[in-house]
Amino acid sequence: MSLSALIIDDEQLAREELRYLLDQVGDVDVLAEGSNGIEAIELIEQHHPDLVFLDVQMPGLDGLAAVERLISRHKTEPAAEAEPLPQIVFATAYDQYAVRAFDVNAVDYLLKPFDRARVEQALERVRARVQNPLAGTPADLHASAQPPPQIDALLRLLNHPQAAARQPQRLIVQAQSRLLLVDQAEICFAAIEEGVIRVVTQTFEGQSKCRTLEDLLELLDPALFWRVHRGYVVNINHIREVVPWFKSSYQLRMNDKKQTEIPVSRAQTKRLRELFNL
Repeated sequence: MSLSALIIDDEQLAREELRYLLDQVGDVDVLAEGSNGIEAIELIEQHHPDLVFLDVQMPGLDGLAAVERLISRHKTEPAAEAEPLPQIVFATAYDQYAVRAFDVNAVDYLLKPFDRARVEQALERVRARVQNPLAGTPADLHASAQPPPQIDALLRLLNHPQAAARQPQRLIVQAQSRLLLVDQAEICFAAIEEGVIRVVTQTFEGQSKCRTLEDLLELLDPALFWRVHRGYVVNINHIREVVPWFKSSYQLRMNDKKQTEIPVSRAQTKRLRELFNL
């Protein structure tokens, strides 16, 4: 059966990648695209799609808040007049441990970067729910006073990030037209230049979706990553050499392909000495 769908994601490349995969799979009519939760609500109420691919984390109103607002509005409408809520497939950069918190049979997820086989599996699950709405949420949410359990679980996870921090973390790095999930341990360093954060590993480099190094540091393990300079964050396990510089300053030679040399600010020199017993 053919499905009508919306794609809501603040990353244009992610939207393009998903639309491309849906075109390859076929039988999915993408009615419109949006970049935040407000647009998601407006487009859902305008088009009444079968399915919404919804990014979890977006600026302003995020995907979870958008779903909660839809549920709240839905419950206030007379049952006879209410349009069925669409099936929701979350898109997320969380790793498999976090995804399990909301991987239940009513609402599916896609882990970025998207995989065609996983997209096909999600569509199969959506078609089963559309054909048999009584099999689970969200089609019967009108009678429910609470959000479905997978949404509630993910809200708890996002509201208590320290719980997620105990699990191995990966970051989204944009490399050309791909959105790659990178283990933190693989990151050599990150640098910000003209407002763009460059993330470098031993095998490739790309860009972070974070807007500042402060935002990036909130996602990184503080036991591994150190802001040595206002423009650089390094993984201490990827420091190849400490290079004495002029006037008792230092540079760090990293173990990326280019063996990049990164300055250590004077304010961080004391920590450098303590770290390596200089």
